[in-house]
Amino acid sequence: MGGDFGPLPVAEGARLAFREWRDRFHLTLVGDEAEIRQALTRAHADDLGIEVVHAPGRVEMGEKAAAVARRRDTSLGVLTQLHKDRKVDAIFSAGNTGAVVATALLGLGRLEGVSRPALAALFPNRGSGTIVLDVGANADVKPQYLVQFAHMGACYARYLLGRETPRVGLLSIGEEESKGNALVQEALPLLKQARHLEFGGNAEGRDIFKGTFDVIVTDGFTGNVVLKTAEGVATFLGNSVREQVRRDPLALFGAMFLRPALQRLRARLDWQEYGAAPLLGVDGVCFIGHGSSRARAFRSAIGTLTTFVEKRVNEHIREEIQADHVTAA
Repeated sequence: MGGDFGPLPVAEGARLAFREWRDRFHLTLVGDEAEIRQALTRAHADDLGIEVVHAPGRVEMGEKAAAVARRRDTSLGVLTQLHKDRKVDAIFSAGNTGAVVATALLGLGRLEGVSRPALAALFPNRGSGTIVLDVGANADVKPQYLVQFAHMGACYARYLLGRETPRVGLLSIGEEESKGNALVQEALPLLKQARHLEFGGNAEGRDIFKGTFDVIVTDGFTGNVVLKTAEGVATFLGNSVREQVRRDPLALFGAMFLRPALQRLRARLDWQEYGAAPLLGVDGVCFIGHGSSRARAFRSAIGTLTTFVEKRVNEHIREEIQADHVTAA
């Protein structure tokens, strides 16, 4: 119920996911039952065996996260309780990010050994993508949190993305160890000392798109600015290319031959191909999607959540953090 376009794109995305992975998952939709069933009918997805659980309450985008987390009648509250009761193995929402984080943290708690959960985003680049975390769950962090983020991101890269030895970087304003604010200076030696991590030193913003690192850690304030800036640049470039092509008949003719290449580039840059970002560190599997998610994003999210559960990523995160004895209040 939390997405910008209501339950219809969810139903359409479910139909696409069932077409590809029917035997890998069972789906439960939570929210206004009448609206959801109407959407399933419109999307021709009402014969897929999807379970619907009614939740009368709604979460508005402007509501305060702490207040939402205490409500139990919302789709978020019901969804989280289903997961806590082990009736579902993973949950996803494209609603208010702060509300999802607060509800998941309050309802599910943290994995053993984890001080703060972190929201991880996969950035496409010249390589096979770079995971950046945190991108919004924690505006202020301690140096030890960044070490935990590094372990969580490395596990995500290793078991979900197939990176055998993920290379980890610390986001700073320069490669030199002498550069960076107090947080970077204090986190750097801790990351160097961390066991089970392939730490490669400081990373600059451009390294995200060069593919120098598999995982880059930072605080949630900086990470969110990076994420929103990248989304804005991608939208600007896409719109600018279309505008220039339309202005020039010769360019429009040439674009016909470039269409396959442009479509591949668009797919590579399109966040809907990834669908959702995991909230790593909670005692459960919780993914958060963009409010403007369409059918393709929901389809991708279902596939990603299914793989996350199958690969037992949370178990690996717990084991790695405990093995490294990384703790912080």
